[in-house]
Amino acid sequence: MRRFGQIIKLKPEYEEKYRKLHKNPWPEVNAVIKACNISNYSIYLKDGYLFAYFEYAGECFEADMKKMAESEVTRRWWAETDPCQEKVPSALPEEWWSDMEAVYHLD
Repeated sequence: MRRFGQIIKLKPEYEEKYRKLHKNPWPEVNAVIKACNISNYSIYLKDGYLFAYFEYAGECFEADMKKMAESEVTRRWWAETDPCQEKVPSALPEEWWSDMEAVYHLD
């Protein structure tokens, strides 16, 4: 199992919409996330930044992320959520959510 922490900025004018979407996420979106071997997924908000944590237990992360990106429901969900977000300044060109470095973990 691999743990991931990611960060992205939330545009302030979209905070209400973003909260509303995530208060009642589409069941089909949750099903795709689970089908792509992701569990224990949480998103937190602080000072205009979104922090995501999830655990991945699949065999090939890149293949599962490709599967997720090719999902019709995921693309429709991202059409709703992506305009609410903007990359952090240090994001790599290919990143939307930026991976964070784990510096501590206690089981």
